Amino acid sequence: MRTRFLTALALLAAPAIAEGGSQPISASVRVYRHVTLIDAISASAQPDMAVTLEGDRIRAVSSDRTYVPIPQAEEIDARGLYVLPGLIETHGHLGTQPLRRYAEAVMRRQLYGGITAARDLAGDTRFLAEIQREALLGEIPGPDIHFVALMAGPSFFSDPRTKASAQGAMPGQTAWMQAIDDRTDIPLAVAKARGTGATAIKLYANLSPRIVQRITDEAHRQGIKVWAHATVFPALPVDVVHAGVDVVSHVCSLVYQINGVRAGTYHQRRAIDPAAFAEGDSPQLAKLFSAMRRQGQVLDATLRVYARQAPIPAGPRRCDLALGARLANQAWRAGVPISAGTDGETEWSDPYPSLHEEIELLTDKAGLPPIDAIKAATVVAARAAGQEQEMGTIEPGKLANLVFVERNPLDDVSNLRSVVFTIKRGKLFRREDYRPLAKGDLDEPGLNQ
Repeated sequence: MRTRFLTALALLAAPAIAEGGSQPISASVRVYRHVTLIDAISASAQPDMAVTLEGDRIRAVSSDRTYVPIPQAEEIDARGLYVLPGLIETHGHLGTQPLRRYAEAVMRRQLYGGITAARDLAGDTRFLAEIQREALLGEIPGPDIHFVALMAGPSFFSDPRTKASAQGAMPGQTAWMQAIDDRTDIPLAVAKARGTGATAIKLYANLSPRIVQRITDEAHRQGIKVWAHATVFPALPVDVVHAGVDVVSHVCSLVYQINGVRAGTYHQRRAIDPAAFAEGDSPQLAKLFSAMRRQGQVLDATLRVYARQAPIPAGPRRCDLALGARLANQAWRAGVPISAGTDGETEWSDPYPSLHEEIELLTDKAGLPPIDAIKAATVVAARAAGQEQEMGTIEPGKLANLVFVERNPLDDVSNLRSVVFTIKRGKLFRREDYRPLAKGDLDEPGLNQ
């Protein structure tokens, strides 16, 4: 009772903030005292700590016993709370079909659910740049957005999603959705992608191993990351990994390495046969995971995709959650860093964003310890987004992106669903100010495939 009273008193003393806005910093320095720290560096929680923020940065982290009061600093008694780095979603789609109401609803729920940054994996970058700027400046509540420019083979651009993302232009002929073949000027294509403001290039489909390698080499030469589907069709996972891409998405797509059949295009891909895994770990994938670990490549597992897919009553099976979780577990045991990405949203009535579900699947189904599932959504996720110098851990000099929760997530990662407040770039968003989504906020035109 005393702990809750002190926490409530500290929050009530802070200036009120309206939902949809952010709290101006009333003092240049704020110190959250007596908090339990889960910094995404140490393997265990550190009790009775002091975290000092100055403006939009973390100034210091120390034991509260050694904390020296700072003149005119605002001190907040956070005893009874747990502080973690702000969570990072590594697989979202806000701009596939640019819908302002949908994007703002998703972003608002994410921020008030502890998410301070998100990776967006292909869409209309004109729209994404707009909401990226508004979230960065605090004009709308939401995480920082790090988006991609997509590259795929020309035959992919009959896909209806590309038409939705290129409205007003020709799919495959925009800087953010480029059709690539052997005749393409790759250095120019990469330069165009960089010009959209993208954090990375996404390799999606219908690209040969040779072209995957050429794009990756040129992108890295020009200083931009490459994020790719695990299988790019006809390029197999081994081609994608050996090309040196930075992040590999969708753990179940790795199974195409074992099936060994090079589907000509994305839309010709076949159902996955799980029989190859009947006797345990895959030797082929063991070699692939060893290469990923050596090269420091992140696996964006997206288990939630397989948990949410509709079952197939008969005939060839897709890779389901059970198999996806086994693959993620094998990758984790092999030392591959795994990030937490969802590739979809929960229903409008869910009070928390889908990232919480992904984190829970990583522990409950893939067998990761809670600390590693938390790292998947913080320090590893920051690497996946190419932002490890700015976020992902609680360290001096990094952005003041934090989430304070009421219950210990190292006991159970579902305790992350006890957010008290989120701090993004030094600005505070109290959970009690969150306005839940309304029916219709998350209506989509059904373009996902």
